[in-house]
Amino acid sequence: MKIISFNVNGVRAVVKKTFIEDMTAYNADVICLQETKANDTQVAEALQPLSGTYTIFSCSAERPGYSGTAVLTKVKPLSVSYGLGIAEHDTEGRLITCEFKDFYLINTYVPNSGSELARLDYRETWDEALLNYMLELEKKKPVVLCGDLNVAHQPIDLANPKSNYNKSAGYTQREIDGLSKFIAAGYKDTFRHFHADIVKYSWWSARFNSRAKNVGWRIDYFLASEKLLTQMNGAFILNDIMGSDHCPVGIDLNV
Repeated sequence: MKIISFNVNGVRAVVKKTFIEDMTAYNADVICLQETKANDTQVAEALQPLSGTYTIFSCSAERPGYSGTAVLTKVKPLSVSYGLGIAEHDTEGRLITCEFKDFYLINTYVPNSGSELARLDYRETWDEALLNYMLELEKKKPVVLCGDLNVAHQPIDLANPKSNYNKSAGYTQREIDGLSKFIAAGYKDTFRHFHADIVKYSWWSARFNSRAKNVGWRIDYFLASEKLLTQMNGAFILNDIMGSDHCPVGIDLNV
């Protein structure tokens, strides 16, 4: 099963570019999208060209044009659920869980701490709730978490670690520690598992020609239960796919 995750920074905008052609050519079994910025009807309309190949599930924010997630899958899930089941966390369309035969797949768009770190406290409560949710699912079957986690975990994961440390959203010690708790709980960063020393990014600022200069951050991940690692052929970042300020990341899983 080939699974990719892509923060599209607006699904209605990305489909006007090469998204449909790119996804058709890549032919993944499951495509997880974040930051759809559309309601469920708009998501379905934007993704209609792929509806003959994929079943589409979406989770939209109450606030129009904000946040949102979607899952496109060729493999019919045993069940699909939306949100964490916690009212304060479930108004922004940030999580979809698909249960497959051998594992749960969670697609999430983790809250950004904000330019002034105004949501850092909230983001910490989100991380804690998400990890507790995953550990409950883990009692039934292994878990794969993918999406824009809005954190660079190690200095290798961003181009300018020193100037951003404890100053920029996504690279504060509190956010780093939050991701470390997932890893300590047994969820492995699949890209680092296969590529310990490779410098590769998944997001670039729209300013300063950052993508052309490859001044980026790796903030999009697949975390997987350790017991699934023996079933993985690899993890990858698709830097050549354009259309967003992010690029897709993915895994190849034998299930």
